[in-house]
Amino acid sequence: MNSSISNNLLDSFQRRVNYLRISMTDRCNLRCRYCAPLIPKQIKKNELLTLEEMYRVVEAGVALGITKVRLTGGEPLCRRGIIDFIKRLGDLPDITDISMTSNGTMVADHARQLKEAGLTRINISLDTLERKKFKWLTGADLFPEVWKGIMSASEWGFAPIKINMVVMKGFNDDEIENMASLAIRFPFHIRFIEYMPIGTDPLAAHASFLPVSEVEAKIRQLVELIPVAGKAADGPALRYHIAHGKGEVGFIGSMSSHFCSSCNRLRLTAAGHLRPCLLSDDQVNVIEPIREGITNKGIEALILETLAKKRKEHQLSFTSGRSLQSSMVSIGG
Repeated sequence: MNSSISNNLLDSFQRRVNYLRISMTDRCNLRCRYCAPLIPKQIKKNELLTLEEMYRVVEAGVALGITKVRLTGGEPLCRRGIIDFIKRLGDLPDITDISMTSNGTMVADHARQLKEAGLTRINISLDTLERKKFKWLTGADLFPEVWKGIMSASEWGFAPIKINMVVMKGFNDDEIENMASLAIRFPFHIRFIEYMPIGTDPLAAHASFLPVSEVEAKIRQLVELIPVAGKAADGPALRYHIAHGKGEVGFIGSMSSHFCSSCNRLRLTAAGHLRPCLLSDDQVNVIEPIREGITNKGIEALILETLAKKRKEHQLSFTSGRSLQSSMVSIGG
C-alpha cells in the first residue's frame, strides 16, 4: 500500500471508512421475492452508470482512502465487461481487496476468468438447500447451477467462500442446522442474516423475522462454537469456528443488534447515487455531475458529502413503521 495516500474518510462519529460497495447493475436472472418485485422496473440503459463512470468514482475514492471494493448487483455477472473492470480495479494503487457478491448461477462459467482478473473473494447468496423451495423463492429452477458455482469457485482457489443465508421464519428456519453443517464438511463461511424490512411493509415483514440469537441457539444444539477474534476492518458478522469442522459460521443481526458503530462502508448504486448506508434512503447524485463534466476532485467532494450523511445508526424498525423505500435490487446487496 502506498503510504503517501492518507485516509480522509472519517465521519462525524469518528468511523473510518475504507470500503466501497458498487452495484454493477439492477439486472438479475433471478427474481428473489424479498429482493426484487416479481414485475421488474429496470433502470433504462442510459440511466445506468457506465463502467468508465464507475471507475472514476473508485479512483476518487482511492484518493481519499478507499482500499476495499465489493461488486454487487442485481447480479454483477450480468454486467457486460465486468472481467476487464475487475482487472482495471486491480491496477489502482492502494486497492488491496476486490470481492463480489453473486447469486452463484453463473459463477461456474466465469470462475477462472474472475480469478485471473484479480478477484480476491466471492460471496454466494443462498437461502435454501432444497431445490423446490429455491425455485419458489427465486422464480428459477437453478439450484444445481448455484451448487456447481460454489464448487467451481472452491476449485479455483477462492477462499474463504462465504454463503449468505437470509433467515425467514416459516420458510427456511427448518434448514438452519443443515446450512450450518456445510461448515463441518467444507471450509466455507456460512453467514446467517436477519430478514430486514426493505421495500416492503415492516409489519408484514415482521412475520418473517427470526433474531440471530435464536439461529445461534439452534446451531449450538448441533455443534460446539468457538469464537473467532475479529479485526478492526472485519465485516459485521459475529464469527465462530465449528469445533472439529473445516469452516465457520457467522451471525449478522441487522435488526436485533445494530453494528452501525463499526460501519466502514459507502455504497454506489448502478443508477449513479452514493449512499452512506444500506438501510437509509439518503443518497447523493453523482451521475449527473459526472456527465456534466465534473473533475475527480469534484467527485471527491461528493464522496465527502455522502460521508457527512452517515447517521449514528439506522432507523429501520418493524414496530415503528419505519422501512426502506428502495428495493434491495436497486441498492445492491
